[in-house]
Amino acid sequence: MRLDQIAGDAAGRTQESENSLHETAPFRILLVEDNPGDVELTREALRDTRVPLCLQVASDGVEALSVLHTERDAASSRPDLIILDINLPKKSGLEVLEALKSDPSLRQIPVLMLSCSAADRDVFKSYDLHANCYVRKPENLDGFDKIFEAISEFWMGVAKLPPR
Repeated sequence: MRLDQIAGDAAGRTQESENSLHETAPFRILLVEDNPGDVELTREALRDTRVPLCLQVASDGVEALSVLHTERDAASSRPDLIILDINLPKKSGLEVLEALKSDPSLRQIPVLMLSCSAADRDVFKSYDLHANCYVRKPENLDGFDKIFEAISEFWMGVAKLPPR
């Protein structure tokens, strides 16, 4: 079998998997971000995803935990991915991450830290608290689109996520 056939077969299986996964429910993202401009950039960047998508926004750490604890028992409304800023009002992203990863009913939800910070201490602390990845926010619109294209391709197309 040629490499292009293997890639085609794999793409077909991936598409079938995506179709069966998303026929019943959209891919759910909880974005925890206090900057309205970044929220709008995220909405724009995710508009062209290949799968049905539901984006829920929490503007601070306390609201994020409230949403997650309210929806903890409703598997259909639980997010498939949390995109979490570090610098948040009321409760920092690192505090939210620590609370998530210490809660047995929420710790399986992948958490992507998205921050303006390039400080090593923030990166190390995020991974120490079991973040699934750390991404630095880009400085321009084009960079933002590229980052979210990669995020959506990986988390919605490549990664195998735990069932809801």
